Amino acid sequence: MKFIKTGIEGLLIIEPQLFKDDRGYFFESYSKSKFEVAGIHIDFVQDNQSFSQKGTVRGLHAQSAPHAQAKLVRVIQGKVLDVAVDIRKGSPTYGKLETIELSAENQRQFLIPEGFLHGFAVLEDNTIFAYKVNNYYAKDCELGVVWNDPTLSIDWGIASSEAIVSAKDELLIKFADLDSPFTY
Repeated sequence: MKFIKTGIEGLLIIEPQLFKDDRGYFFESYSKSKFEVAGIHIDFVQDNQSFSQKGTVRGLHAQSAPHAQAKLVRVIQGKVLDVAVDIRKGSPTYGKLETIELSAENQRQFLIPEGFLHGFAVLEDNTIFAYKVNNYYAKDCELGVVWNDPTLSIDWGIASSEAIVSAKDELLIKFADLDSPFTY
C-alpha cells in the first residue's frame, strides 16, 4: 500500500497494491498492521455501503464528539468525486478542501480523519460506495454544511441542475454559519 499525503494535514490517499492475472485481480483494501506502520492508529468499528445513481450528491457531513468519525472511503463499483473540508479551528487549512476521484478502476481510497466535513458526488450510474468508520452514528452529534455552499464553491463535477440531493441535505447550514466543535 502507498500512503500519499495531500495538501491538508491528516488527509491521505491510499493506493493498494493490485495483483492481477488472467482471473482478475486481488488486493488488500485494509490492513491494520500496514496502517500502523504508516503511523495511522484508527480503530474502525463499522463498515457502511451506499448505492447511488449518477448525479447524487451526499454531504457535507460530520459528527461531533463524543461520536466524531474518521472515515476510510472507497468505491467498489462506479465513480465518485469525493470531497473533504477541514473544519478544525486553528488549522492553517481551515475551510480548505481536497477532492479526489475514487473509482472501481483506480481502486484508490481516501482517509478522512475526525474534524472534516465529507461528501461525494456520484459520476456514474449504479455506483457502490463503501466506507469504514471509527465511531457509530449518533443523530444528536451530526452536523453538516449545504452541498452548494457559496463560500466553499465546490465543483462537484456535475451540473447543479442535475444534482440529486436529499431534502435533509438541502436544509443544512452555510459554511459561514458553522461553529465547528473541532480544534487543530
